[in-house]
Amino acid sequence: MSEFRSQILNSQYFCGFTLLEVMIALSIVSIALMVILGSQSQGLSLANEARFNTTASLLAQEKMAEMEAVRERGELSSDSGDFGEAFPDYVWRLSVHDISLEGVGRVSDRLRQIDLEITYVPDSRYQYRLRRYRFFPKG
Repeated sequence: MSEFRSQILNSQYFCGFTLLEVMIALSIVSIALMVILGSQSQGLSLANEARFNTTASLLAQEKMAEMEAVRERGELSSDSGDFGEAFPDYVWRLSVHDISLEGVGRVSDRLRQIDLEITYVPDSRYQYRLRRYRFFPKG
C-alpha cells in the first residue's frame, strides 16, 4: 500500500492546491475587497458632504441677498424658516445682534452682526454657518 501511495504522490495525477494555500488566497482576496468597499463608502460620504456645502453656500448667499435688501436698521430682526418646496430638507436660522465698540459710539449704534445657519434636516451634522456685519448709514 505504501508503494501505491508513493507512486500516486510522484505521478502526474497529483495536481491542485492544498487547503492552506486556498485559505491564504481567500484571505488576501477578502482583505482587498474590504479595502475597495471602504474607499467606495468614504467616496460616497465625501460626495454627500460636497453636495451639502455647495447647496448650503448658495442658499446662504440667497438669504444674505435678502438681508442686503433691507434698508432700515429696525426692519432687520432674528428669524428662522425653510426654503420651501425647492429645498425641503434645508432650514435656516438668522440671528441679528447689536454691536458695541468702545470709542466709536456713534458708529456702533448703526452696526449689526448677522449670523446665518443653514442646517440639513435629515442629518443635523451638516451645518453651514455664516457671519456678516452690516452697517446702516444715516438716512
